[in-house]
Amino acid sequence: MLIDYHTHHERCGHASGSLEDYVKKGIEIGLQQLGLSDHMPLIHVDPKTYLPGMAMPADELPKYVEECFLLKEKYKDQIDIKIGLEADYIEGYETEIEKIISSYSWDYVIGSVHFLGEWDISDSRQLDHWESRDVDKVFVQYYDAVQKAVKTGLYDYIGHIDVIKRFGQKPKSDMIEMERQTLNLIKEHDLAIELNASGLRMPVEEMFPSKRMLIESHKLGIPLTIGSDAHKPEQLGLYLDQARNLLKKIGFTQLATYDQRKRIMVCL
Repeated sequence: MLIDYHTHHERCGHASGSLEDYVKKGIEIGLQQLGLSDHMPLIHVDPKTYLPGMAMPADELPKYVEECFLLKEKYKDQIDIKIGLEADYIEGYETEIEKIISSYSWDYVIGSVHFLGEWDISDSRQLDHWESRDVDKVFVQYYDAVQKAVKTGLYDYIGHIDVIKRFGQKPKSDMIEMERQTLNLIKEHDLAIELNASGLRMPVEEMFPSKRMLIESHKLGIPLTIGSDAHKPEQLGLYLDQARNLLKKIGFTQLATYDQRKRIMVCL
């Protein structure tokens, strides 16, 4: 089944194209399922004083959901649209996150860690933060945050699980044990992860997660879904052929899809 479960559009401030542009592009490239999954609004920093274009404004969230449902109905005979949210895990804000998630009828919710405190580790404008930090400690702090996200029970799957490597920073210590701890916890809580192909267009030039984490996930029996993390319509489906081929080589035969927060496994 041809799917893409990770996409962003113009409301988030750092992507382009309308939701309908993505739907039309999805139909054009032959997707059977398209997941619309924009970032939830910022909850732990003031958008007025923070860097611009980080996430959709809070008053846009209901408009986003409404438009998703309208498009789902409008194009129901051409493509199966899934309504999702990438809900950042922010330690100490679990109640606020749960309130946002429980306010709408999602098909799936992605749990992602972008922020360590007020530092967005995925933002190229904030690379200077690495200069004053120990890379190894940052990696450990990041995986600790991912583990805490898993334990909340708020999410359906974990997005770009090793995105901390995005800009090419490499720890001196081996992070294999941290990775294993994280994957074991994901298995314990019956979550899935995604193979996010966007890493191939980032400085790291590697998908999220690494092949070794995918192999470990397969050994543990952790379900996988896939996404392009498109930030413009022309990126929809980008590198997903490579993602599927890699999964097949490792031994995966199925992908996780979602409907009203229920996981449905389909043939890869």
